[in-house]
Amino acid sequence: MRGNRWILPGLLILIGCDCGPTAATTQPAAPVVSEEAPAEETPGDESADENAPEPSGISSPVTGDIPAPSQEQMAAFAQASNAFGFDLYEKTREATPEGNLALSPASIALAFDMVFAGARGETAAEMSRVMHVEGDSSAVNEAASRILARFNDPNREDYELQVVNRLFGEETYTFEQDFLTLTHAQYRAPLEGIDFRGAPEDARQHINRWVGEQTAERITDLLPPDSIRSDARLVLVNAIYFLGTWTTPFEERATADVPFSLPDGARVDVPTMHQVIHMAHANVDGVTVVELPYEGDELVMTLVVPDAVDGLGALEERLDAETFDSWVTAAAAPTPGHLGAPMVSLFLPRFEMRTKVMLSEHLKALGMRQAFLDGVADFTGIANPPDPTDRLHISEAYHQVFVAVDERGTEAAGATAIVMGRGTGGPPPPPVEVRVDRPFLFAIRERASGAVLFLGRINDPR
Repeated sequence: MRGNRWILPGLLILIGCDCGPTAATTQPAAPVVSEEAPAEETPGDESADENAPEPSGISSPVTGDIPAPSQEQMAAFAQASNAFGFDLYEKTREATPEGNLALSPASIALAFDMVFAGARGETAAEMSRVMHVEGDSSAVNEAASRILARFNDPNREDYELQVVNRLFGEETYTFEQDFLTLTHAQYRAPLEGIDFRGAPEDARQHINRWVGEQTAERITDLLPPDSIRSDARLVLVNAIYFLGTWTTPFEERATADVPFSLPDGARVDVPTMHQVIHMAHANVDGVTVVELPYEGDELVMTLVVPDAVDGLGALEERLDAETFDSWVTAAAAPTPGHLGAPMVSLFLPRFEMRTKVMLSEHLKALGMRQAFLDGVADFTGIANPPDPTDRLHISEAYHQVFVAVDERGTEAAGATAIVMGRGTGGPPPPPVEVRVDRPFLFAIRERASGAVLFLGRINDPR
């Protein structure tokens, strides 16, 4: 595979409780579980490196074959995660009207799928509505397990896509064995015991180091200072790393400074790539849509450029999963006068951007309220302590995305952390010219499922 471009998103969900002061305790090998913990050896691990050191207090993720997702499961996951992600994008851009912005709908959905597995009662009902999932969590868990296996295909050679999950649990807190077994087996999320009570800052730095290792050090500060307190009980982390090159890379010698219109009307020169190739294209509803495929033709970057120079705000006002799908469908439709995709002369600025978002207020605005309420949230499927003041609620959900796009392709990373506390035969017509010289939207999606891995806007590519 040529090049080294990437996109990385991360999500972290912080879960805590309204626990009283607790004396420091001797560190056990792992958090306490409500029933006998599973044996350390897991069927299917025979191929693992027996000499590789295992960090203390970490349960090994399940390995072995997982069936491929059915078309129905792929479609259901994409539909739910896209709808959830576009809803969150709307709330986030309302709170962040300026600057560049990006989210990873897939990362966010997978992290909250794990939390949903342990939600009960009205807490689960609210989460289900906001996440656009139907029925109980069992179908969600099975689909997520198969989607994760698909994303993490070890035989893939054209591009790199890796999705990892981990649970960091307070070492003295008692978790439900069924929850640990489920996340271990279906989300490949091992549990690591950590001392939140006695050393919250050390725990924060340890989690950030782990996220950095999973995202090629592109995301190293997912948890900001003071985000972990001694009442934290569980941190659920999801990280996605994507490294892909274009099917047809841009020639670096064709890159030149070209004027780009900023939201305030100013024009600045930015390095702009250029190539003439066949690609999906449509001009519909006041926007131009083009799609650049990555090697392997499984993932594609969708660019949505408003016809009006100052039209991004109006475009975002009507943006949702259904509208986006209609644009993608229009771009894939046959173009009159062309056999297959039309020839497009594309001018696209290089860009690199990073977004850090705290999701709790946006999730509450969408209707996920109980999950964040101390004394009200029902996560008894995760932990069910006899003392109600020890029960869990979500304290915050931290999300960060890094995206870099150049002549070779895209590098991206994302991480999500949820802290709980107490995705014709005649002469060919001339190429269609598409100039991305104004604020625009981009998305990276999987063709087969339609799942959006990354969604964002570029107001300023500098």
